[in-house]
Amino acid sequence: MGVQTMLNGSLPVTLPSHKSVLGRPVRNARSQIRCGRMQARVVAQAAAQTEQKAKTKVPTELEDGELPLNTFSPKKPFIAKIRSVEKITGPKATGETCHIIIDTNGDIPFWEGQSYGVIPPGEKTNSRGKKMPHGTRLYSIAASRYGDNFDGQTTSLCVRRATFWDSEKNAEDPEKKGICSNFLCDAKAGDEIKMTGPTGKVLLMPEDPNAVYIMVATGTGIAPYRAFWRRQFLEDVPNFKFTGLSWLFMGVANSDAKLYDDELQDILNRYPDQFRVDYALSREQKNKKGGKMYIQDKVEEYADEVFDLLDNGAHIYFCGLKGMMPGIQEMLERVSGEKGMVWEDFFGKLKKNGQWHVEVY
Repeated sequence: MGVQTMLNGSLPVTLPSHKSVLGRPVRNARSQIRCGRMQARVVAQAAAQTEQKAKTKVPTELEDGELPLNTFSPKKPFIAKIRSVEKITGPKATGETCHIIIDTNGDIPFWEGQSYGVIPPGEKTNSRGKKMPHGTRLYSIAASRYGDNFDGQTTSLCVRRATFWDSEKNAEDPEKKGICSNFLCDAKAGDEIKMTGPTGKVLLMPEDPNAVYIMVATGTGIAPYRAFWRRQFLEDVPNFKFTGLSWLFMGVANSDAKLYDDELQDILNRYPDQFRVDYALSREQKNKKGGKMYIQDKVEEYADEVFDLLDNGAHIYFCGLKGMMPGIQEMLERVSGEKGMVWEDFFGKLKKNGQWHVEVY
């Protein structure tokens, strides 16, 4: 037997003496304590449930059926309408990011972790001088299948406006701006939008409601994780009662560049034993060597916990700019060596078990 303790002043819990939160052996005493705390957090959530705001009921028919894939194509796109466009970054952010809600009437269903394609209006001239439609741009979906209003009638995108700064002119060059991102960020309510998809299987949520999620993002790579946390903590889904742990590592330049932070803080207050958020603010924080705090530095601060969780079945997700991956992989390989592990073997196990999820752009 383990040691009994009290959580939130009321609930007795037996901490395991040799098991992890997922029921597998752990490597050392420190791991036992950490994993015991993880299990305690999960159990504590049940005790706190009565004090939390009720989750929102959702139309459960969206739980039926197979994974939707490529329902609409560039040749036969879905025509939706913009409901709203909201800038969600502050004045000191290094760029402008918008949250865009789109009316779909539930006619282009998707699952959490998938992406939509957007075809911007207008034409381009190809290398042969021929006019042709603009190509499709992919965006991770920033909502659960039930949308921001929990009715399954909308979807959402998180879009950073792409601009190009001409250093010689000391001004933005409008000819080199991102066509699709600017179309979306400039859109007005009622504007039509051509959509394709949904696509993607890499970032889907595991079926196990007691799964541990480690979610690593830079910038708009946070989009699919918003879908996750809304399903986990905000929606009353009868066949999905989340009892696991969801841990977000988010990298942005400064506090004004944080995305959806009000929503994150609300969930942290309501589910402190099941939800964690750690920011890497590169222009405000320093890493242990005194340099800028990048996303790999923040994950490394919790390397012991991260490796123990992964060793015991946690899923780790990466989404954002592809430039973040070399630094993360170098850090993971170095830390694994410090722990006396062979990274290639550990990495191979994660991929084989379906615990490693990467979608970068």
